[in-house]
Amino acid sequence: MPSEPAGTTGARRILPIAAVLAVGVLALAGCTSGDAEPTTDASRTTLVYASGDAEPTCLDPHVGGNYPQALAATQFLESLVSRDEDGEIIPWLATGWEVSEDGLTWDLTLRDDVAFTDGTPFDAEAVKANIEHLQDPATGSSTGYLAAAKITEVEVVDDAHARFHLSAPDSALLESLSQPWLAIESPVGLSRGTDENCLAPIGTGPFAVQSWTPQDRIVFTRNDDYSSPPADAGHEGPAYLETIEWRFIPDPATRYAALEAGQVDVIDNAQPDAISRAGEASGIVELDAPRPGASNRIEFNGSKAPFDDERVREAFVRAVDPDAGIQALFFDTAERSYSPLSSVEPTSVGDADLFTVDPDEADALLDEAGWTDRDDDGVRTKGGVRLTAVFPISTNQSTAAEQSLFEQFAASAGEVGFDVQLQPLDLSSWYGALAAHEYDLVSAPYTKVGPDVLRIVYHSDSMTPAPSGYFANLAQVDDPEIDALLDEASASQDADARAAAYADVQERLLETYRLLPLYDQQNHFLLTADLEGVRAMPTVSTPTFLDARFTS
Repeated sequence: MPSEPAGTTGARRILPIAAVLAVGVLALAGCTSGDAEPTTDASRTTLVYASGDAEPTCLDPHVGGNYPQALAATQFLESLVSRDEDGEIIPWLATGWEVSEDGLTWDLTLRDDVAFTDGTPFDAEAVKANIEHLQDPATGSSTGYLAAAKITEVEVVDDAHARFHLSAPDSALLESLSQPWLAIESPVGLSRGTDENCLAPIGTGPFAVQSWTPQDRIVFTRNDDYSSPPADAGHEGPAYLETIEWRFIPDPATRYAALEAGQVDVIDNAQPDAISRAGEASGIVELDAPRPGASNRIEFNGSKAPFDDERVREAFVRAVDPDAGIQALFFDTAERSYSPLSSVEPTSVGDADLFTVDPDEADALLDEAGWTDRDDDGVRTKGGVRLTAVFPISTNQSTAAEQSLFEQFAASAGEVGFDVQLQPLDLSSWYGALAAHEYDLVSAPYTKVGPDVLRIVYHSDSMTPAPSGYFANLAQVDDPEIDALLDEASASQDADARAAAYADVQERLLETYRLLPLYDQQNHFLLTADLEGVRAMPTVSTPTFLDARFTS
C-alpha cells in the first residue's frame, strides 16, 4: 500500500513511513495547530509493545534472519549505514565510503567514538568479526548470508577503516549493509557461542537486552551511554524511554483490546478490521509502513508439474480475482499490486493488463495444456494425474484476512478444475515444507532494501540453500536471460542502467506468469496517540523508539 500524506484519510489518521507521530496529538489534547509542541510526561518511561508476529527462536538476526528478529533487533543493534526517506544511503556507524572503479573494493570509514554495551570498542575488527560470523555456515544465516554473499574478505586497514573485498561487483552492497540482519554485534558477545548469544546479543543501540522470557516478553533497558544515532534521528544522546517491555500476544483481538484498555502502547500486525475500528476509537493512531523489497505475492513452483507449464500458471491467474477479495477483506488497508516489487521501490514495474480475470480463458488454457478430463470431484486430470496444487501457508506470516483470501482463490481455481490443497502450518513446519520442496504454490514475503531483492529471489543461484537451509528462489526460476540481467544490474554503478535491467527482469517474470502479485507486505502499527516520536526506519520499516516519549 503506498504511503499516504500525513493527515486524515476518512476517519483514520494515517502516518507515512518514517513519519514522526506527533501529528494529531495536539488535536487530541484540544490544542490548535498553531500551539506549541506538547510537553512530555517525564513520569512515563516504560513503553509496552505487543507483537503478534512469530516469536523469534533466537534474538541474533544473523541466525536465520526473519522479520520478527528485525523488529526486536532494531531496538538494540545498529547498522553500518541507514537510508533516509528519499531512499538515499546515509551514515550511521560508518561515516563515509568509497568504491573502486572496478567495483570490487569498498573502503568504509567508521566512527571512532562508539562502544558496545559490554564496553567493547566498535572498530574495524568488530566489522570483520561480524561479516565472518554471518558467513560461517555454523551460524545458520539466511537473509544476512545471502546479502553478504559477494564479500570475500574484510581487511582491517586500521581501527577506523574497514576495506571490503568482493568476488564480483555489488551495486547493492550499502543497501544490504543497512539492514538489521547485517547489524553489528559485539565480537566478545559473538565469541560466547550461538546458544548464549541468541538469548541476549550485544549491540551499540539505544537499548540493551535485559531479559527474555520465552512465550512472554523481552525487556529492553536504556543504554545511558548511547551516542551513535543514524544521521536522520530526531535527537542526539540516549533515548527518552528507560524501558521497553516487548510482549508476545499472538491473538489479534487480545492485542487490540489491550491497546484500547491502555495495557499496551503499541501493537504490530494489526488486522484490517482493527485498523478500521481504530479510526473511530479516540486516542489511537496508525503507522502504515509498507516493507521494501518484494511485494506480497503468490509464486508458482516452476520446477515441476503442473506449474512448469506457463499455460497452467496463466490459467490459475485468470481463474482467481484478487481485487474482489482484497476489497472485501482488507477494509481499504491494502492496495492491489501488479509488480514483483514493493510500491516503495522506485524501480517497481507492473502491468495490470496481464492479470485480468477470465475463467473461460483459464478453461481454454488448461485444455490446451492437456488437462482435458475431469474426475468425479470435478478436478481436471491428465494421464490419470489430478491437477493438484499444494499450498502451504504460514499462519505466523499470513493474517486471517490473507488466509481467507487464499481460501477464495482455492474455491475460484476449483471452478476451472484445480484441486488447491491449503495447508496451514506454523512457521517452523512451513519452512520445513519449503525445504523439502513440498509445495506447488507459496506466498513467501521477502524483505530487502532496494530492487536487488529480485536477484535474491529470482536468480538461479538462489535455488541453492543458505546455511540455514532456506532457499529464496521459491518460484525456482532458472532463466539465463533473467540471470544475465540481474548480474548486469548488480555489476553496474549507473542508476539508470540498473533501473532498466530491473525493469526488464520484472517484465519477463510477469509476462511468463512466474508470480501473481497481490499487495505490499502489510506492516501496520497501532499506537496510543499520546506517544510521539515513533517512526518506522526507512530501511526495512521496523519501528524505532529512540525518539519516543509520552506527552500525557
